[in-house]
Amino acid sequence: MAIEVDMMKKVPVSEQDPAKRAKNFDEVCLGYTEEEAMAEATRCLQCKNPKCVEGCPVRINIPGFIEKIKAGDHAGAYEVIGEASSLPAVCGRVCPQETQCEGRCIRGIKGEAVSIGKLERFAADWAAEHGISPVKKTEKKGKKVAVIGAGPSGLTCAGDLAKMGYEVTIFEALHKAGGVLVYGIPEFRLPKDKVVSKEIENVKALGVEIKTDYIIGRSETVDELMDAQGFEAVYIASGAGLPMFMHIPGEQALGVYSANEYLTRANLMKAYRDDYDTPINIGKKTVVVGGGNVAMDAARTALRLGSEVTVVYRRSEKELPARVEEVHHAKEEGIEFALLTNPVEILEDEEGLVKGIRVIKMELGEPDASGRRRPVEIPGSEYEIECDAVIMALGTTPNPLIPGTTEGLEITKKKCIVSDEETGATSRPGVFAGGDCATGAATVILAMGAGRKAAAGIDSYLSGK
Repeated sequence: MAIEVDMMKKVPVSEQDPAKRAKNFDEVCLGYTEEEAMAEATRCLQCKNPKCVEGCPVRINIPGFIEKIKAGDHAGAYEVIGEASSLPAVCGRVCPQETQCEGRCIRGIKGEAVSIGKLERFAADWAAEHGISPVKKTEKKGKKVAVIGAGPSGLTCAGDLAKMGYEVTIFEALHKAGGVLVYGIPEFRLPKDKVVSKEIENVKALGVEIKTDYIIGRSETVDELMDAQGFEAVYIASGAGLPMFMHIPGEQALGVYSANEYLTRANLMKAYRDDYDTPINIGKKTVVVGGGNVAMDAARTALRLGSEVTVVYRRSEKELPARVEEVHHAKEEGIEFALLTNPVEILEDEEGLVKGIRVIKMELGEPDASGRRRPVEIPGSEYEIECDAVIMALGTTPNPLIPGTTEGLEITKKKCIVSDEETGATSRPGVFAGGDCATGAATVILAMGAGRKAAAGIDSYLSGK
């Protein structure tokens, strides 16, 4: 039976029931069926000047792949996406489409935008189910490029360079490739075996070699990669893995975690599974401080581990930086939000364990440097929230190890590597950088966009252009 399509509204996508999914780590969104995807594809206006493409950091030919889905040519849709993206199944799940491609969709002016992200996910999942892989480059340039970091930026850059014919080796500090895709984003948003591992295998199928447990700056320096191993260019995509804290009283109490550590234990080290000996503290009541996607991931993970969870954020819901979908899912699952509220002290018991958090109510004043209204404390409005675990999800900064062991790299006060926005070129000839290590913590798709630009920049550099 054909699906009736309301051209002003998205074809609904199936999801796990909130009450059920709050107790498991299975993927929340079930994705489109073939029939649903083809129906949604009919909503695309096939604009001659597609604003959606302008909103995509990796510049996918969005109308092109959607037209293929509409015609039932799903392999063709995957091929079109693959011209620009090495991680389509990832992007279809975790990109903030509402502020990027879908935010520019002309259909969204009078109705709902085309569900571009869900269609990208469908094409990628269909290709994986049917054993379709990216086409491997046959012509080799005979030049070696090193990529530091196997996260989204490094994988994207490596994939693009391999397609150009370069011999690419990725050096990854952890025991598993994927970066934030494996240690940061939870299984219920981004399945590791079904999605991440397969996308990484696709990059390797292009001829990319990945060496894990290899810490650049310790195992070997950037200078040694170039001088001793003969790499003619290096792309630094080491991310931003150092967590930030508030430096308030009680922050050193037992039961206070960075979201980075908490999610790494849960995701990379599988602490949520009974068959893994990697324990994680599960508070009866957990407070998560922050309002971004990482805060939502930490909160929803703690909930699934059996805790009651409250998110504390100093601005209003309108200013929450997390994706609308993630906030919606968190609320559906029963997570509480204490908005316009900011921590001032973490309370400890006699043994140094967390027993609560003291917060103060806020109101929004004039806009700050970020353009958002600055939160201001309301005197006398302090109160306490009972909890036995606190997760700080306040952002991360780059690790200074690589800049500190590499000659000639210019860095900012925040330890970010200074690089050209369009090419990724740094102050050191032959060394490029992009993603979170250059910009500070941002989104997966922005890191991928930086990887694409750097690959083009490296190609120009090595080609003498």
